[in-house]
Amino acid sequence: MLEPIRILSGAPSEPEAPSLPHNIEAEAALLGAMMIDNRIAEDVQLKLRPEHFFEPLHGRVYEAILRLVDKNMIANPVTLRPMFEADVSMRDLGGAGYLAQLTGSGAALIGARDFATQVYELALLRALIAVGRGMVETALDTSESVDPKSQIEEAEVALYRVAEQGGEEGGVKTFGQATRIAVATAERALNSGGHVSGITTGLDSINAKVGGLHPSDLIILAGRPGMGKTSLATNIAFNAAMRLVRDHEANIPDEKSVGAAVAFFSLEMSADQLATRILSEQSGISSENLRMGKISQQDFRNLARAAGELETLPLYIDDTPALTIAALRTRARRLKRQRGIGLIVVDYLQLLQGSGRSSDGNRVQEISEISRGLKTLAKELNVPVIALSQLSRAVEQRENKKPVLSDLRESGSIEQDADMVWFVYREEYYVALSSPKEASIAEGDSAADVTAFEEWQRRMEKAHSRADLIIAKQRHGSTGTVAMKFESRITKFSDLAEDYFTPMDE
Repeated sequence: MLEPIRILSGAPSEPEAPSLPHNIEAEAALLGAMMIDNRIAEDVQLKLRPEHFFEPLHGRVYEAILRLVDKNMIANPVTLRPMFEADVSMRDLGGAGYLAQLTGSGAALIGARDFATQVYELALLRALIAVGRGMVETALDTSESVDPKSQIEEAEVALYRVAEQGGEEGGVKTFGQATRIAVATAERALNSGGHVSGITTGLDSINAKVGGLHPSDLIILAGRPGMGKTSLATNIAFNAAMRLVRDHEANIPDEKSVGAAVAFFSLEMSADQLATRILSEQSGISSENLRMGKISQQDFRNLARAAGELETLPLYIDDTPALTIAALRTRARRLKRQRGIGLIVVDYLQLLQGSGRSSDGNRVQEISEISRGLKTLAKELNVPVIALSQLSRAVEQRENKKPVLSDLRESGSIEQDADMVWFVYREEYYVALSSPKEASIAEGDSAADVTAFEEWQRRMEKAHSRADLIIAKQRHGSTGTVAMKFESRITKFSDLAEDYFTPMDE
């Protein structure tokens, strides 16, 4: 802890500003140990990054060592020398011979991991000091409109970044860093058997179209009431969480898994209602029968088995009603830190509340704040966010009931902030509503009535248990329609046997 500055009596003098916490000797000893035994790099690189070193030259040496080790090359003063012959800072310290000096003490091997921990923790302290200074400067500045709530929110984001990423600014990446991330994403898709470079939806037809759910993406899942958007979101959340469990059982590390722990913010349904839906899907028992107790002993055994299997599922449900976007972001950060969530579902967007400033009589502005907040959350936590959304009643007034982007309520900001927009559409729902009376020639009905009823039956048969997921917007690829099977009795979506993908009409 830094000592407070004491002002001594006598002649006034300017106190020296305390130096930032650092330990150059620990940094040097760690680098020397890594050059003597390259295996140390395998342990320390999981936490320690070049920017954690107080001395920039040490950060560059550390990065060079990791680069050689990654290529299965020996990293020592000889192999590193060509990489630092033109380095000005290295010349100031006597040239490449400084690398050999770093390896002068073999005793550093004993405490190498402790040195790495200390370098990391001192970097956190420096980042914390930077956040504290920024908070003080912002709070003292009253030149513009004073907004303490927003300052608290920004401070919380900065502190979360320190806790989660060790103070990394994250705003600027070299092209080399960006390409490594891109290659790692492609490798993940290859190892998953193709199609999935993000978090799996558990539905091959959707994965094939969108490549899974990508980190930092905001996915808007919209539909009219009765279309099954909550059911699809619940299915995806369960599938992602279950895939993570299976990958853990197969000893697949989290960074290579296409599953994820899921945070489900349900502003409409209670946690037990969502749990009932999931149990219904997995046990094959109608959720209505579950609620009313219309089940046999065998059904109950199936239910108990499913409940037992899902007891440790990494799916966390927050059913707090009337959440503000700021409160949701706070809870999501906490779940990310404590539970390591990799996917967030919000059901649904219009039930969230904005801040008091934007919600005073201007719903469009409030929705804009909420959609921007969800996109910011996706980028900040580097996880996909699925936000469910209602559609306007304009859909019901058209002959063609298939939704389009303009049907999104307060659609301007939602459409703009979203990386993908999905619409759930079930033709069966609308065909059932247009049922003509059952006709029969024997009863004297006209041939036209019989024809109309037979045509309706054909349409109903074709639409039965089928749902379409319309990909209306996708930054990563093309738009289109994915056909799925929907079992309304247990609210479960699954893949159709046939490949029903069709491109959208231009």
